[in-house]
Amino acid sequence: MRASINRPPTPDADEEPERESALVEVINVKMVESGEKEKLKELLRERLIECGWRDEMKALCRAYARKKGRNNVTIDELVQVITPKGRASIPDSVKTELLQRIQSFLTSIVL
Repeated sequence: MRASINRPPTPDADEEPERESALVEVINVKMVESGEKEKLKELLRERLIECGWRDEMKALCRAYARKKGRNNVTIDELVQVITPKGRASIPDSVKTELLQRIQSFLTSIVL
């Protein structure tokens, strides 16, 4: 059992989520302070409009409202029904571009 002596201690299960959420918070603050978060949001809006995703979501919302009756649909219900479809239909190219931008931002900051 000598090998187990050289093994680093196992992190406490309770500490890991706290540490991760603290890191996420620090990254979020840095993104907001630098203006990168707004830039990424704008890039996402542009790309989703360019690829027709936004129009597709509008059409889904309209079709759902017609099916249920315009006066019988709430915004919350519409969001609940359309969100999974919307997330699933975001093009991989858009996801990849955003991920690359986020990764380059993270490598450019010193935590």
